Amino acid sequence: MNSNEPRARHGVRSAEEVRAAVPYGLRVGAAIFGRLLIVAGGLALIGYVAVKLAAVLVPVAVALLLAALLAPTVSWLARKKLPRALATAVVLIGGLAVVGGVITFVVITVTAGMPELIAQIVRTVDELRTWLRTGPLHVSQGQIDGMLAQLTTTLSRNQSVIASGALSTAVTVGELLTEFLLMVFCLIFFLAHGGRIWTFLLGAAPVRIRHRVDLAGRAGFTTLAGYIRGTAAVAVIDAVGVGVGLLIVGVPLAAPLATLVFLGAFIPVIGSVVAGAAAVLVALVTGGTLPAIIVLAIVIGVMQLESHVLQPFLLGRVVRLHPLAVVLALATGLTTAGIIGALLAVPLLAVLSSALRNFTAVAPEPDATTVATDSTGAGDSSRRQASA
Repeated sequence: MNSNEPRARHGVRSAEEVRAAVPYGLRVGAAIFGRLLIVAGGLALIGYVAVKLAAVLVPVAVALLLAALLAPTVSWLARKKLPRALATAVVLIGGLAVVGGVITFVVITVTAGMPELIAQIVRTVDELRTWLRTGPLHVSQGQIDGMLAQLTTTLSRNQSVIASGALSTAVTVGELLTEFLLMVFCLIFFLAHGGRIWTFLLGAAPVRIRHRVDLAGRAGFTTLAGYIRGTAAVAVIDAVGVGVGLLIVGVPLAAPLATLVFLGAFIPVIGSVVAGAAAVLVALVTGGTLPAIIVLAIVIGVMQLESHVLQPFLLGRVVRLHPLAVVLALATGLTTAGIIGALLAVPLLAVLSSALRNFTAVAPEPDATTVATDSTGAGDSSRRQASA
């Protein structure tokens, strides 16, 4: 034993000498960047799996968004002694009826207004051609005919590409229909058995932190519900404001453009800009410069009302995200997953932020005699098991 002690002490001294030989800043930097590499690798793995399973994860995510919007209505009907399955069916059928009615109204409006729009576009093209000939550019008729001929030749050369694009569009429509059915299926169970599903998932968490995970999950879902309801209210106000302005100015297709504004409001920052630009462009093509300027002023006014009054009042206390974080999340989602990524990025960030805040906070231990009720109205048996 005595012969081993010097060797051990020598080993300790060697380790200390090696540690002392490495500069302190290098040790700290290696520790920090090593952990960052591990986190980056984990995020890359999660992103890879999410891309591969996008056809499944996106419908589930959209179903969660709709469940956060519709769950309070289902819970209210359940508190009125209506069976939860029947309440879910009533809410889903009512929601589908509203969506179907809006789509039907938009289609009828587009069908009725499209001939006038096409005629106005033809007149605008003729006016543009006249301006090209008589305006400051002085483009000759031969040059205009040459540009049109070149456009026709380009289209004829790319007929196969257009045909393959149409075929891929048909395949995409089939995939979207399948994902829509999956979304509806998930939504039904989220609304009818959301509490039981959450209890089952909560069982995977260690017992020691299960209560904190429960609080974090419920806080995240509450934030998601508040975000969706607030965004829906903002979208309705934006659509009504822009739609009424378009009707007053006399711009055709006011209802479809208002619907586009409503949908664009669910994509922060860029959604309203794109929808407003479409409204201004239609006004410019159909009415000229003055109506376009008036519509532009209406769109800017509505966007200012949204950013300075509606969002701080309806979303500020719920989301609590810095504008820079919103823009970065939006850019990341748009870059990685397109429109779907832009739609889901900010809600996901809000849920994660709320869940982490509540998970890291000091939470009281659950009372064994209390049975919690979640936002979908189901009892939480996991709390009773953890306290027992």
